Amino acid sequence: MAPPVWLGNQIRRDALLTRLDEALHRRLTLIHAPAGYGKTSLLSQWRRRSEGASVRVAWLTLEGGDSDLKRLAQYITLALGDADAGEEHEAVSADLPPRAALSVIVSLLAREDRPVVLILDDLHRAESAIVADFLKSLLRLAPENCHFIIASRDYPLLGQSILAAEEQLLVLTAEDMRFSASEAEALLTRAGSFDLTGDALDSIVTRTEGWPIALQLASLSLKRGIDHELLVERFTGPRAELARYLSEHVLDALPEETREIVLRTAVLDRLTGDIVNLLCDRQDGWLILERLEEQGLFLTPTSPERRAFRYHQLFAEYLRDRLARRDSAQFRALQRRAAQWFAERGDVAEAVGHAIETDDPALLADIVEEAGGWRLIPQGHQAILERGLAKLPDAIVSARPKLALAKVYLEIKCGEPSAARADFDAFAAKFENSDLSADLRNEISVVGNVLGEYENLPVSLDDLLAREALLRSLPSNDHLILASVTESLGAKYYEGGWLERALEPTLAAREHYQALGSLYSDLFTRFLEARIKAAQGRAKDAAAILAATRLQIESSFGDRSDLAANCAAFEADLLYEQNRPAEALARLDWALPHMEQSDGWVDVYSAAYFTAARALAAEGIPSEAHEMIARARRVAHRRGLRQLELLAELCDLDLLIDGDGQAEEARTRADEIGLDALAAQMAEESPVYRPVASAALLCRCRLALIEGDRQAALADLRAMKRWARQRGAGRMLIAINILLAYCLRTAGETAQSQACFDEAVGSAMFQGVVRPFADFRRFAEDPLEDALNRVSQTDRFRDQFLKGLARALASSAQNSAAQGFPNHAEAAILRHLSQGYSNKEIARLIGKSPDTVKYRLKSIFRKLGVSKRRDAVRVSHEMGLVAPAAGQSAGARESAENRAVDS
Repeated sequence: MAPPVWLGNQIRRDALLTRLDEALHRRLTLIHAPAGYGKTSLLSQWRRRSEGASVRVAWLTLEGGDSDLKRLAQYITLALGDADAGEEHEAVSADLPPRAALSVIVSLLAREDRPVVLILDDLHRAESAIVADFLKSLLRLAPENCHFIIASRDYPLLGQSILAAEEQLLVLTAEDMRFSASEAEALLTRAGSFDLTGDALDSIVTRTEGWPIALQLASLSLKRGIDHELLVERFTGPRAELARYLSEHVLDALPEETREIVLRTAVLDRLTGDIVNLLCDRQDGWLILERLEEQGLFLTPTSPERRAFRYHQLFAEYLRDRLARRDSAQFRALQRRAAQWFAERGDVAEAVGHAIETDDPALLADIVEEAGGWRLIPQGHQAILERGLAKLPDAIVSARPKLALAKVYLEIKCGEPSAARADFDAFAAKFENSDLSADLRNEISVVGNVLGEYENLPVSLDDLLAREALLRSLPSNDHLILASVTESLGAKYYEGGWLERALEPTLAAREHYQALGSLYSDLFTRFLEARIKAAQGRAKDAAAILAATRLQIESSFGDRSDLAANCAAFEADLLYEQNRPAEALARLDWALPHMEQSDGWVDVYSAAYFTAARALAAEGIPSEAHEMIARARRVAHRRGLRQLELLAELCDLDLLIDGDGQAEEARTRADEIGLDALAAQMAEESPVYRPVASAALLCRCRLALIEGDRQAALADLRAMKRWARQRGAGRMLIAINILLAYCLRTAGETAQSQACFDEAVGSAMFQGVVRPFADFRRFAEDPLEDALNRVSQTDRFRDQFLKGLARALASSAQNSAAQGFPNHAEAAILRHLSQGYSNKEIARLIGKSPDTVKYRLKSIFRKLGVSKRRDAVRVSHEMGLVAPAAGQSAGARESAENRAVDS
């Protein structure tokens, strides 16, 4: 009749105690949660806090024998007694009928003129139909000043629906009883002298799902001297103390039939009535799940519709371990039954997971093969395939064509093109003379094409026309094959410069992926569509596509996934085009290192590396720009990407041409890389690499203009302009027209020069494209000055754009002249930093995003050789990079440094 004395390391649960205060305004409060969720501990805390002169709190802990109604009535009477007041209460006789006993208890309650709370702890121990009826009557008949709090593992049926309708019901569940991160931290850090925070704390809270008893046992381990890092490392399953607790307090207390059902169904991560019937040879699976949930067996619904349930992960792991040790043959048999059941229903992830547990490689191979083998990857199931193949012997994989192709495709996606090529060639040689079906030969062709794309093998127009012809012979209902072929067509048409031709197969591929329900592959078609639009000069359309794509990626795959990194690379390219180099670098700051360790192809690598290099040069950091190009070369060499290697050489040459006074060095470099031969390929219908040929020709034109060979540049530019117009390459036309305007102006052809520059401005201004003018500053300055002298009052948008270009070119000239530290933007950030402003405040003051400020601060720290804000302020004052405000004392400077730390 008093709470048990708790000798553990209790944490005061203030938020829950405040919620429990509402019990004084409700007739019934139910705390329904499985074992170990701290129900008794919470009620004990609340009783100590609430009991006093103004509230009478009675406590009764129930036992198994209390299901005898007469005994229960006696105990409730005794719990409501007040021996200290010397008042004698009428005792309930052992042979008094239940109705009479109820009357005695109600009369006893009516004598109290203050609120009375009766706490019944562990009701599940004494629960029975007659006890439930008795308590329902007591709830109905007790005076208004009486309130009941009941804690139970089972969910008692006490007429709650009526009480809920009358707003007289308060319910706390396991979800409410879980420890928050702050409560878990308070508990665990009490066990030692260290601070268990960050990833270590998150890991333990996630694994325990806030289960108080599991966290208590983790705390106990810490008290016994286990290193906290070792605890986190080992906290992957039930420890000995937890296993003992679950055995004594949960599993062994169940009826034998229920215990067997729980053990069998624990092999599943997700439970439905149908799968319960399958594993337990029953027909009442849904009723079983309802019963288990009511009994508080760590079973919770996975959705509001309650169409599926799951066990607490630690409880499930304990049960699986117990079943596997008790009867390993039965454990494997249940896993086999589940694997086959899920495979028949197309649930590949579940089927593969259970097949792995059977230790039957043939079954696992059958399931992976029947699920499509390599087809799982473009459908977004790469992790499942990787997990399955890792458990299969090489002999089984190599003997089955679909599995062999799956291994090749997986190597492609894991950034191992050399291994993929070796395995594909060996596979093709092995099955070359085999009697394979037409469908399987199509699959071999598709995987081979994908490998060729990742290797960036050259493809001619004739090859692409042959692929178009192949499309007409493929089965119309095989959406994956059709999607793969059409997506490949779109990518190759884009790379070859046939932009209008590229768009149709790209959109067709998307329709096929959508028919398959494959969002993963659908997103790659959106990357390609955005790149096509950007090449056409439709930068705003491209930005809108990528922005929508990024939101889908973040919601479905995460904001630090491979797809998110790819999207960041393409968005950074567009940000740079808008003359926002620092924001572009902020996007690439995490994305580029991520891409270097994962999946990537030439187009996304080009966007990432060369945008970063040009942005670093634009920010006045040429040394880091050249190092970025060196990184691109290393990746190109490691992955055998010849086009990326050539583009890196041309980007390096670009920076030399842009640099003032480096014409002689640029000519030497151009000769070393064979610039003329690369540029000459632009005249071919199908050059080996069209992006290399076009970039080389633009380099050659600029170099010729610097060296004074105007006629050679003019011939190349006019030929290139004809080609770009035929292909709809609007972005390229901007660059060509800027150079043509300069070339024609120096030749004295003023009208034609003005027409070319106006065409470049007209294409760029509605798309927000600024950077080509800044990158070609030495060629754009004079035509821009002419255009500004021709400012028209009738086209204000154009005039505004021209003035914006003038500012952009002036800023570019300033960075180019300084090429040191700090540049104008960095100096502004340092000044605000020294005044103690936060990143968000600095962003607002300079009109940039917080990400941009964060990136520039990292760059500033790197240049200053510091890692903290306070040190950056101190060093910048010492170096004279930031002058103290007039009259600012040393003490004031120290105060600013402290504010920088606080912010």
